[in-house]
Amino acid sequence: MNILVVDDESVIRSGIERTIRHHFPEHAVYQAANPENAVVLLRNESIDLVFTDVLMPGMTGLELMEISRQSHAHVKWVVISAYSEFAYAQEAVRLGAKDYLLKPIGKESLIEMIRKLGEEIAQESVRSKETHLLKNNLRLLREAVFARWASGLDLGGIDLKPFTENHPSFHLLMVRVESERDMKLEHFIVENVLSELIESSGRGFVASIDAKSLLGLVTLREESTLHGLTEQLRSHLKRYMKVPFQVLHSERLADFNEVPAEVRRMRKAAVSQVYDHYASGGDQAVEVALQYIQGQYHTELSLEKVASIVYLNPIYFSQLFKQKTGHGFKEYVTQLRMERAMELLRDSELKIADISERIGYSDVRHFSQIFRKKSGQTPSEYRQGASGAITVQQE
Repeated sequence: MNILVVDDESVIRSGIERTIRHHFPEHAVYQAANPENAVVLLRNESIDLVFTDVLMPGMTGLELMEISRQSHAHVKWVVISAYSEFAYAQEAVRLGAKDYLLKPIGKESLIEMIRKLGEEIAQESVRSKETHLLKNNLRLLREAVFARWASGLDLGGIDLKPFTENHPSFHLLMVRVESERDMKLEHFIVENVLSELIESSGRGFVASIDAKSLLGLVTLREESTLHGLTEQLRSHLKRYMKVPFQVLHSERLADFNEVPAEVRRMRKAAVSQVYDHYASGGDQAVEVALQYIQGQYHTELSLEKVASIVYLNPIYFSQLFKQKTGHGFKEYVTQLRMERAMELLRDSELKIADISERIGYSDVRHFSQIFRKKSGQTPSEYRQGASGAITVQQE
């Protein structure tokens, strides 16, 4: 039996592992310090039993359990917690947990639990395990072929008929996830949530087509359920995801040959579509960006450069910046520069060319054009007026 222990406290993980290895040396034990590591082990190892903590950074053990049900239905779960909250235990039971243990876990109760579940798992026929493994391998092969086809790559003579005969008509659903870090957990969440929703609405499957995109294919039992499916998908992802994402869908398709072109269209559409803003730290990222801009407005500033400072995709950063400040990036920088130029024109005797350079414009003619557009006067006219009554106009 393969056992996985998921807990952010190393002393808990190590204690459980020592007890298992001492009393059940025939069992293999794996450790995961967080849900991200757990997802990798669930994918790569044939895990039979998971002990998971409830409260962990990023995702709770109950959420990990819930999103794993679709692709790891055979796995047994035991929830462990330092809290005797009835709501946690009730939710664990609803999700199908075999038991709910309180920390500190008694050695005897842990030994008895593993003995009982070991017998239960052993009673499951070898044939059922082999069937599950075969189905899983066929699923992975199908998804790999579909992902290659959707990306417009050559299939090397693989027949698409097994796909087309089961889906005379279908919709495509694309979920794009935005983050600069490794997104194994996010892919796992999207794959399982979307797979479960597809199964409840019709039939189909999900495939990962690149580092940031997953593509679902669904043949709906009722065409009118597409809107409900996409709204449920957004709602579930808002609950679980800690990074921004997009959900796109196609019209009803009846020809598999249309898939590559439709995927290209959705990718193109994603460039201008607003992300669902559920990224943790969004406010802090904009605050850091504003501080940087205010200190560096006199230098060569670009959206891409500032976005890289706060480790965000430029498109997402642009949307987030406008949402938080009420101004577009370029508009904000220009206004800041013009306000500084007015101060220098009023309070200093610097030449206009020097002021232009000090606020980030190497071309004084370009600076004068922008200044006039914003204030209604040339820099010389503004200096001569020198009352300071003119303010920057909003675009």
